[in-house]
Amino acid sequence: MNSNEDRKKKKEKKRLTSPYKPHKSSQEITVNENHQTKPSDDQNSTGKNSSTQDQSTSQKQETKESSQEQSTPEKQETKESSQEQSTSQKQDTKESAQEQSTSQKQETKESSQEQSTSQKQDTKESAQDQSTSQKQETKESSQEQSTSQKQETKETKDGQQESEKVSKEEEQKEQEPLSASLDTNIRIVKERTGDSQDIVIREIHYGEDQKLNSCFFYTEGLTDANAFHQFVLEPLMVFLKEKDWKTFAVSHKDWLPFIEKSLLPIGGVSEIENYDELFTFMLSGEVIFLMQGNKKGYRISLKSWKDRGVPETEGVVRGPRESFSETMRTNTALLRRRINSPRLRLEGKTIGDITKTQVSIMFIDGIADNKVLDEVRSRLDRIEIDGILESGYIEELIQDEPYSPFPTVHHTEKPDVVAGGLLEGRIAIIVDGTPMVLMVPALFNQFFQAAEDYYERSLISSLIRILRFICLFISLLAPAVYVAVTTFHQEMIPTPLLVNLMVQREGVPFPAFVEAFLMELMFEILREAGVRLPKAVGQTVSFVGALVIGQAAVEAGIVSAGMVIVVAITAISSFVIPAYNMAISLRILRFILMGISAGFGLYGVMIGLIVIVLHLCSIRSFGIPYMTPYGPYISAEFKDSIVRLPHWMMNRRPQSMVSKDVLRGNNSSPAKRKTKRKS
Repeated sequence: MNSNEDRKKKKEKKRLTSPYKPHKSSQEITVNENHQTKPSDDQNSTGKNSSTQDQSTSQKQETKESSQEQSTPEKQETKESSQEQSTSQKQDTKESAQEQSTSQKQETKESSQEQSTSQKQDTKESAQDQSTSQKQETKESSQEQSTSQKQETKETKDGQQESEKVSKEEEQKEQEPLSASLDTNIRIVKERTGDSQDIVIREIHYGEDQKLNSCFFYTEGLTDANAFHQFVLEPLMVFLKEKDWKTFAVSHKDWLPFIEKSLLPIGGVSEIENYDELFTFMLSGEVIFLMQGNKKGYRISLKSWKDRGVPETEGVVRGPRESFSETMRTNTALLRRRINSPRLRLEGKTIGDITKTQVSIMFIDGIADNKVLDEVRSRLDRIEIDGILESGYIEELIQDEPYSPFPTVHHTEKPDVVAGGLLEGRIAIIVDGTPMVLMVPALFNQFFQAAEDYYERSLISSLIRILRFICLFISLLAPAVYVAVTTFHQEMIPTPLLVNLMVQREGVPFPAFVEAFLMELMFEILREAGVRLPKAVGQTVSFVGALVIGQAAVEAGIVSAGMVIVVAITAISSFVIPAYNMAISLRILRFILMGISAGFGLYGVMIGLIVIVLHLCSIRSFGIPYMTPYGPYISAEFKDSIVRLPHWMMNRRPQSMVSKDVLRGNNSSPAKRKTKRKS
């Protein structure tokens, strides 16, 4: 604004100082010419008027000129002022626009810088947060791992300490010498064997006023009872009955050697001095003889047991070929031979109002869980029935899931399988009159393990177990998947194979589901016929019948060759599963999955599998989850699940089974032992 005022002042000064002469207008020129062209006679008469007119015109001209002079600079000034205003406005608008643009640029720049800095800060903070969270998570996970490892090491140490403590206490007890008091010896034997029913204690009172006492100890089923009564007990009783105790001069101190030399006609007689020898020889089938007032005893060799029976349903390539029989004491003796320990307890019950069937419970004290043991006792006590003819009665009355196709009680006819289960904390239920012994708790993983897995090397056993689980999925899913793919999902089959399958099915009048159902039903009939027929004929009928009927069905156009192959592979895969009751369950579920796949395709198969897995995860066997160690996850028990690690790596018993004595051994790698020997 100051510049505009300066410009105005300069222009006014310039206008005042410069000489300005206005030009005549065209009207004035015409007026003068007219005045000159008028006649002379009018000049006189009009002289005054002309002069007055001249004066008036001159005044008008002057006023006009002055007004023009005034108007022109005003116009020029207004024009210049308007130009100056317009230029100033333009400059102002330009400057304001420039200022606005610069301010906007600066603002946008600042905002972009702020956004970039904020984004950088946010990213930096998020990265820092992520890094800190990751660090915290890793720290927490490492802490959890370290704590879990510490807990595991602590538990292992505690278990080792407890097991070492138990073993030391047992060693101290076993190395303890025999007592001179016969009552004390009898009490210790009853305490350490837990009043087991197969431990026989026979007391004899003789002498004047029945002051002399003696006692025989032996295990029923492992000792020849007839020889004991004929060659030991009967001569001793006759001698004691006929003896005149008033004239008999043998002192109390020399009474035991006298009986050894004079009364026992058995060759295998030797002295024992401590409880370790007493339990070792007694539980191996020999007779122990103790007397009142003597700290030594005698063992009499009268071992005897029944010949072995060959297992019918559980064949092995390597391992003992021995099975249970229908006699209770024979079965308990078979287990006593394998577990020669006083901690192996035997409890007996009588079930059945009419049959009065003897039922025994066998477990290892300190290894079996007391809660599971109490549950087994309570379930057996709740049974009210008139008769028990086989262990299947007991199995159905004590199982956890009566409507589930999966078994929750394991049965076997092999003593080594039961002995292995007892060492892992399981409980055996033996029923008189049947060779099948029940074992609880029974987990899903147990039905795919065989006794032979522990006799072969770990690598071979692991590969065989993996093969069994593959056969599990084949026997369960193969027909259902074949029906679903050939019916709904033909795009999944390679074109050459699809063409071959369609050519094979060209003359078949039935859909794929009916084909599969007919072939599976035929194989089940042949399998059942092979079981019921005599052994020499049964296998021949089942295999030859399957071949003949399958070939005839293909030639007749009832089924396709591909379906026969699928059903045959399924049937053979089901034979790989060691447990017969689990194989039957899978055969039942196979038909259900086939029906679902015929209606919904592979989606139905997946839904059926999900339902089966959920059902398996919901089952318990005597309080223990059925899918242990998969759910709940127990990493330590994976050493003996799908694969079997070497025995020197399995130093702990299953945590889900054992409550106290969890330590199985303290072995190391053979390579480490070899390097130690070299060093």
